[in-house]
Amino acid sequence: MLTIATDRAGEDHEALALVVTALIGGSVVAVPTDTVYGLAVDPYRPGAVERLFALKERPADVALPLLSAGTAQVEALAGRLEPAAERLARRFWPGPLTLVVPRRSGFEVDLGGRPSARRMVGIRWPEHRLVQELCGRLGPLAVSSANVHGGRPATTADQVERAFAESDQLAIILDGGVCDGAPSTVVECRGLTSRCIREGAIPWNEILEDLPGGSSLGRDV
Repeated sequence: MLTIATDRAGEDHEALALVVTALIGGSVVAVPTDTVYGLAVDPYRPGAVERLFALKERPADVALPLLSAGTAQVEALAGRLEPAAERLARRFWPGPLTLVVPRRSGFEVDLGGRPSARRMVGIRWPEHRLVQELCGRLGPLAVSSANVHGGRPATTADQVERAFAESDQLAIILDGGVCDGAPSTVVECRGLTSRCIREGAIPWNEILEDLPGGSSLGRDV
């Protein structure tokens, strides 16, 4: 496990090059984000998603979300967003909002999750230059909070290192300082309707203000 100090602005090209090489090789890396530290893999690399699930001890029926940077990457995963998702994305991206939306036809990457939910994908465009730079170089990254499943998310590189000290599956920890934001709010959107899966950094009432007609399928937090 290698810990590398870097800057939040994504301008440490040497550190980024090491992380990109590890991700291309299918390894798991820990990265700072605008919320908390995350465990990241390139979902297109053979075995990478499985390594992340194993390291985090995450149940296979809990799907991984993707971090992306830019409209083109979002459309590659989900096509053009439907009305409710498009409106929320326009208001809250980049930022701490994860949208669970229908997958684009042809996007078949296995991110885990129950079979009934595998036609959906969780996407977030983070407000963090370093993560945006990584996504810009590699494409969308599968990311989960840097903790053993059920534990508290890590907010510092030291916490990440302690959480996974006994594992040899974490290749690099990218130390970007303290990341102590609230977890993202997770909203499932279908057409004009939406459902709150997890209330986080963005209050659900604020989400409702931006929904077309204020409609909602309910609240599940």
